[in-house]
Amino acid sequence: MNATIKNVRDILEQVVDPEIPVLTIADLGILQDVGWNEGRLQVVITPTYSGCPAMHAIEHDIAAVLRENGYENVEVKTQLSPAWTTDWLSESGREKLLQYGIVPPLGSADKQSLRIVAASLECPRCRSDNTEKISEFGSTPCKALYKCNDCLEPFDYFKCI
Repeated sequence: MNATIKNVRDILEQVVDPEIPVLTIADLGILQDVGWNEGRLQVVITPTYSGCPAMHAIEHDIAAVLRENGYENVEVKTQLSPAWTTDWLSESGREKLLQYGIVPPLGSADKQSLRIVAASLECPRCRSDNTEKISEFGSTPCKALYKCNDCLEPFDYFKCI
């Protein structure tokens, strides 16, 4: 990787997920590639799922931060294959999720099922395992809603997908 591409990657560390603003696109694992294509800076991203409404905002934010840093001729390309998986979340991203109050995916993604296998999870606030699933869907479709029966706080679980 030449210094220019490293510089671009460093700049892209400023781009966060609008739905989970503690995660960068690199933390999420959606930043796939950065390179030059026929004189144009090309950034390749993979959505967390094909209908993710945040992708348009992320594309806009990528182009905007690069323009602010002197890169005018930018193309943001969406790549659907291979499909994104929670296995692509960085360890740093998993820790950021937990500190933010969202339990990161447990284990590796099982492509056969999007269902949650854990009946209870450790509460990210009080660390109790006296929790229960309230809904298969939380604040976004990729999360489920749980409640801690000890501190009574709700929390999201980022599903393995």
